[in-house]
Amino acid sequence: MKLDRLELSGFKSFVDPVELRFAGGVTGIVGPNGCGKSNLADAITWVLGEQSAKTLRGETMEDVIFNGSEKRKPLGMGEVTLSFLAEPGFAGSDDGRVTISRRVFRSGESQYRINGKVVRLKEIKDLLMDTGLGIRAYSVI
Repeated sequence: MKLDRLELSGFKSFVDPVELRFAGGVTGIVGPNGCGKSNLADAITWVLGEQSAKTLRGETMEDVIFNGSEKRKPLGMGEVTLSFLAEPGFAGSDDGRVTISRRVFRSGESQYRINGKVVRLKEIKDLLMDTGLGIRAYSVI
């Protein structure tokens, strides 16, 4: 599987919906301090199942939700979606694409999805088991 797209909405500093598309080969994310590079890496590990708020540089899991600013009110939900291009016949793909999403609400409720269907974290881990992807994989550095 190859990461094709990353979508964020209400996740940390990404208050408005943002979509990043990745070309083939190795991708590097560069920019000045404070522009959100680390938040992109956090978003990827979070949607893949990271459970430690401290690993995501927060105190509680609700800290990944945009917390407001002088000009913007705090949001009630944060969401990240990864879209992958999959090999023909890959278990989670009917059309050559697999999407994995995670939402978290200020209430503490969290929700995972594969291709839009609500699933448990275990199902995401099972799907990714033999792909080299996951929260502890070297594919995300």
